[in-house]
Formats: sequence, C-alpha cells, structure tokens
Amino acid sequence: MNTSPPPRSRQIPVIVLAGFLGSGKTTLLNHLLRHRAGNRIGVIVNDFGSIEIDAMTVSGQVGSTVSLGGGCLCCAVDASELDTYLETLTRPAARLDVIVIEASGLAEPQELVRMLLASDNPHIVYGGLVEVVDAAEFGATRERHPEIDRHLAVADLVVLNKTDRAGEQERAHLQKAVEAAGSTAAVVPATYGRIDPELLFDPALRPDGEEKARQLTFEDLYLEERAQESGEEHGAHLHTAYESVDFTSDVPMDPRRLMEFLDSRPVGLYRIKGYVDFGAGDADHAYGVHAVGRFLRFVPRSWTRGEPRLTRLVLIGSGIDAQALLKELEGCRTSEKPSGKPSEESSAVEPGRETAQDAPHERAMWGVLRYVQQPGDDDA
Repeated sequence: MNTSPPPRSRQIPVIVLAGFLGSGKTTLLNHLLRHRAGNRIGVIVNDFGSIEIDAMTVSGQVGSTVSLGGGCLCCAVDASELDTYLETLTRPAARLDVIVIEASGLAEPQELVRMLLASDNPHIVYGGLVEVVDAAEFGATRERHPEIDRHLAVADLVVLNKTDRAGEQERAHLQKAVEAAGSTAAVVPATYGRIDPELLFDPALRPDGEEKARQLTFEDLYLEERAQESGEEHGAHLHTAYESVDFTSDVPMDPRRLMEFLDSRPVGLYRIKGYVDFGAGDADHAYGVHAVGRFLRFVPRSWTRGEPRLTRLVLIGSGIDAQALLKELEGCRTSEKPSGKPSEESSAVEPGRETAQDAPHERAMWGVLRYVQQPGDDDA
C-alpha cells in the first residue's frame, strides 16, 4: 500500500487573525512582527496604515506589496484578491515561513477559513483562526456585534486581550461566554497583544547558517533592550499563558487508538506537532502530524537510513491536563516491541519499494489516511 504523496515543498502555515475594532488585533500583529523568532512573515491586510515594524509606519494602497524588513512582506488586498496574493507570497523567491491574514474588513473570519481550506494552492496549510477579544469591553462589544458568538464558536485560539483592565470576575464571565458559544478553543490571557509566538508558529531553523551570518535587525536590538530593562529573558513571562507537553515513544502507535484520541482531543488543546511511527501499520513511513484546533493533517515521509523509529509529539494548549494527556497517549501504543533503530535490511530498502502489509494492518490505517493529502487533492 503506497500512502505517500509525491514530493512537495514545505507548506507554509496561514493564520487568520480576527477581532472587532478595539480588541487589540493590530497590536498583537505588530507584536508578532517584532518577535518573529527568526521567521519571515507575510502579512495580508486591507491597508498598511496601522502596521508598524522597526519603528516605521508603512503606508500604501490596496493592491500593493511592501517590505517590512527582516524578510517580512505585507500585502494590502481585498477578499477577491486573496488567492492571487497567496500565490505571490508562497513563491520560492519570497522565502516566507508563515503568513498572517488580518481578517477585519476582508471577510467574515469563517469565510476566510473556508477559502483557505478550499484553496488549490499546494504551498499553504491552515494555521488556525485566532480571535482577539477585549476582555474589559466584551459586554459592550457583544451588544454591538452579536455575531461575535459565531466567531468564538469557530475559533481555534481565543486571546483575551487587555486583561490588565478586567477584574477576576469579568475574566471568569468571559471564559463562560466562550464556552457557551460552543467553543472548544484554547483561551489565553494577554496584555498589549503580547502572546508567545510559539503558540502560533515554530522558531525558524536556518540550516544554511544564514541567520548566524546576518546583521542585527531592529528585532534583535529591541529584544536586547527589553531584556536589559526587565532583567529577564524574553518570553519567560509569555510562556506561562499556556502549557506544552512532550511525548516520546520507541513503541509504535496503534492507528485506531491514536485516531480515537485525536478525534476526541480535549477543550483547550490548540496545537499538536511531531512525527508518528505506526510500526507494522506502515513500516516504510513516518507520519508528520499537523493539528490546529479541529484541523488535522498527516504527511507521510520515508524513514531515512539509520533513523530511530520513534514517535515524537508536542502538544500545546491552555488549561490542559498534562499528566492525563500523557496517560492517554501511552494508552495509544501497540503491543509491538520497540522499533528503535531499523535493521540494516530494512534500512536498505530501495526508495519507492513498498513493504507488504496484511489486511488488518491496512484496515487499521484507514482512519489515518483520511487525513493524508492524496495526490491531486490540492495540486495544481
């Protein structure tokens, strides 16, 4: 059974950032641009007026693309041009790591999510819907915009901004309101839009050494100055808003049990990333996992020669029970012996050659394969 799609370049996560006027959405976006963890970020907005980076205010017109410095780009578009600009930002020459769409004025956030999931651009992957809420003015906002309940219900992450202006009772009320809207999203508090970027995207890895050789950017100088002022490392206080759980197993995972876990993942679990070893379920491939909110995708790749056969997962969320999650994942393991390092015989399998599987193992993988992007699903 050949489960692997043809080789393709790494997909760029596209994050939708939503929130009503005054929620602090643009402040959060500027915060991400200042603390981009080495990533090159593409930003799609209606206008440039409120985007500030490197102590500059960038101005322009709809239909324009400008450089924000540090490899970041910004496009001002309307909803009808979204696909065109996604095509522009995902070209190899742009060399972007993540794209953020500011939803206000472009379209309803759920409509943007629908457009992304239906996009035939093979270079993007859904990165989540982030809804920013003014914790101090939630009641007034809800009166003016009752549709906020609908937005909360489809959000993958809810940022309670301006919590320094809201009391404990207001925050508890807002938490209940998010749950009452039918949301299973992780909820994180923030002031001035300051959330840890690792909630949304991973630090960039530059194997070519490019980042080591580059000049200091305004971001570097800004972070250095803030660290000196506060006397602490950047991000130490931001990380306390969420929990991260690491899971590693040298015993293969049972496909059915793992899918049961993923299909019923708990409220507050925002992101899952890593690789899974399904053992006899598919001995030829490791399965990359990309989960944001309720979105899930597996991307199979061939094991490399001599690579340890391990499952490595990182789970990120707010209000999650780390020990309970680890116990559930441990219960997803098979009764097979540890895979460990593959034998020389299995390591020497020719590329493209399939390993024979019996019917039960093949059937067990069906649940996983539902979330594998098959050839032709979104390739142009």
